[in-house]
Amino acid sequence: MSHLAPLISDLALILICAGITTLVFKKLKQPLVLGYIVAGFLCSPHFQFTPSVTDEVNIQVWSEIGVIFLLFALGLDFSFKKMLKSGSSTVIAACAIIFCMIMTGMFVGWTFGWQRMDCLFLGGMLAMSSTTIIYKAFDDMGLRQQRFAGIVLSILVLEDILAIVLMVMLSTLAVSQNFEGGEMAYSIAKLVFFLVLWFVVGIYLIPLFLRRVRKLMSDETLLIVSLALCFGMVVLAAKVGFSPAFGAFVMGSILSETIDSEHIERLVSPVKDLFGAIFFVSVGMMVDPAMIVEYIVPIVAIVFAILIGQAVFGTCGVLLSGQPLKIAVQCGFSLTQIGEFAFIIASLGVSLNVTSHFLYPIVVAVSVITTFLTPYMIRLSGPAYRFADAHLPRFWKELLQRYSTGTNTENHRNNWRKLLTSILRIVLIYSVLSIAVMVLSFNLFLPLAVSALGEFWGNVAGAVVTVVLIAPFLRAMIMKKNHSIEFKALWADSRYNHAPLISVILLRIVLGVGFIVYIVEHLFQASTALVVGIALMVVLLMIFSRFLKKQSIELERTFVQNLRSKDVHKTYLGERQPEYAGRLLDRDLHLSDVRIPADSLWGGKTLKELDLGKKYGVHVASIIRGTHRLNIPGGDSRIFPDDTLQVIGTDEQLSAFASRVDEVANRYSDDDFMKREMYLKQFAIVADSPFLGRTIRECGIRGKYRCLVVGIELKSEDSLHKPDVNLPLNEGDIVWVVGEKDDLEKLFAANEPLILKKEDDDEE
Repeated sequence: MSHLAPLISDLALILICAGITTLVFKKLKQPLVLGYIVAGFLCSPHFQFTPSVTDEVNIQVWSEIGVIFLLFALGLDFSFKKMLKSGSSTVIAACAIIFCMIMTGMFVGWTFGWQRMDCLFLGGMLAMSSTTIIYKAFDDMGLRQQRFAGIVLSILVLEDILAIVLMVMLSTLAVSQNFEGGEMAYSIAKLVFFLVLWFVVGIYLIPLFLRRVRKLMSDETLLIVSLALCFGMVVLAAKVGFSPAFGAFVMGSILSETIDSEHIERLVSPVKDLFGAIFFVSVGMMVDPAMIVEYIVPIVAIVFAILIGQAVFGTCGVLLSGQPLKIAVQCGFSLTQIGEFAFIIASLGVSLNVTSHFLYPIVVAVSVITTFLTPYMIRLSGPAYRFADAHLPRFWKELLQRYSTGTNTENHRNNWRKLLTSILRIVLIYSVLSIAVMVLSFNLFLPLAVSALGEFWGNVAGAVVTVVLIAPFLRAMIMKKNHSIEFKALWADSRYNHAPLISVILLRIVLGVGFIVYIVEHLFQASTALVVGIALMVVLLMIFSRFLKKQSIELERTFVQNLRSKDVHKTYLGERQPEYAGRLLDRDLHLSDVRIPADSLWGGKTLKELDLGKKYGVHVASIIRGTHRLNIPGGDSRIFPDDTLQVIGTDEQLSAFASRVDEVANRYSDDDFMKREMYLKQFAIVADSPFLGRTIRECGIRGKYRCLVVGIELKSEDSLHKPDVNLPLNEGDIVWVVGEKDDLEKLFAANEPLILKKEDDDEE
């Protein structure tokens, strides 16, 4: 009998338990995450009535892989551009909720006398609501289309990215075991540095790579390449001191900006589901009933802290962001649970050996309880709002109404704010890139140059190569935005703006000189004045170099094209409206997509024949046909069924046009469908038939009678022959035809005219 490895038998047990419990929970319309947790409990040593997993170490490794896939999939669904477009209100709400809930969790832990790291990790777990559970609850209750649901989902997206930052900070605190401000500032600076570096470099290189190898990509190769990029970033993140899950999320967020993101997400989804299930099963294996009974008081206290804390602080946070009281109450009551990120943070504490053994089972029990209570808390938001509205003083009602109305008013940023914000972003990005190039050059190229050329000439070669590599970045950092619209407007607006504007340019020049000074001083022993002079000359050469100007422009253009490629691709396919559509609203015009039905009478006609502009007042901007797009079509352009027309007009014009498109569809009644049934019949060529001696083509069986000849039985033979349109028909030949009933009757009547005439005479 062959020996079965424990890993395989454990995997079989886990998947069998998970399969059974998920079917049960699906039937009960409960979140599948809870089913996985129950499956983990059933196959754990804490449950004596079923077989147990024998090697928990291997399962723990698989669960870590599951965390990587969960964060990678989360990154694929995340978008930095969407986060930036969500506005300050979502950021205010999410940050307020997270900060208050962290404080609440730390206070609860401190009340029970737990260790400092237990309190801190508990606060992190309580701060993150469950995206999966809330999505499921909104779907089941039919609330996804309501306004507050959109705000909740935006808050959850931001909470996910802040959870990644929180994990990095918790890891730093766990390793250093102190709360020194300098250590924390260094960790945050390190996090920002690598985020900017990986995002900028990733957006520049990865879309180019995928574009070059697209012809070689099948589903299999795209899946393998995507997972290779994911785990490559996982290893890189671990090398520089971050958690592997952080690297997976970063790579997912980079790939989410490519045109292949949705395809990659579909391919990765089954793998993510498998390893994610193993992770949640491993969470359930940590559940110890005896420990839950022992810590029932902290569990109940934490549940109440979440229900009350999220309801209160969530409502206040959304109110602070400028939303009305009713929306705020609905949002706050929807966030009253913890889920997958609480498990991930708890597993982080276990892997770092900084949390107590009881914390994990407590969090699992709290998650199960709050998950079951989520739909009831959402329903409770209505009565809670009505109670608050009835008992809130009139002064506070008026104050909240004025605050929510005023906050939603868009404030136009002045030119100074636009200019300085852009310059700070440029300086940050190009400084990060320059530092990264310097580090790579000093650690990779410089040792090779010194070993090959000697110390002096090796240092010279290293300095030259480093300066050449960072030159496009330094020039862009110094010169970008010096000829922008905001800069020119400020310069022309007042002469008092000249000095500050010149100072901004000089500060950037000093920063560029500082980079060159550091490189020279790091490699050579020279006087400060000489080093500064050399650096200043090098920077001036960069500023006036047309080659570097061209290089920096080309680099930025490629980056922007890659960053916009997904949106442009969706616009090309008609999945999102072009950017100019929003600007039409100022002129009371709109861009609308109108699909031509498959049975439309307009199919095959040209725009000139339809004359849509004169009849309906609309203008066709584009025709989208499958994966092809025709912009600004001419009068000779034809419209085909299933085309999508992007038309511009007022609300009234577009409404009338859409109604007309639906009216001109060639729709059939039930009687029409019955008449269109096809039959197979045959008839014999008689002596007085007008078809006798004529070919099939001359008889006009297809053109005149709309019937199709499928075969001919010759009088001299018994077999059915393929019809020859040039073969004359003889008496006694049997012709097999296909056609509609009415057309067949007309054909048969034409074949036997004398017989029909005789029948008519007999009737008379």
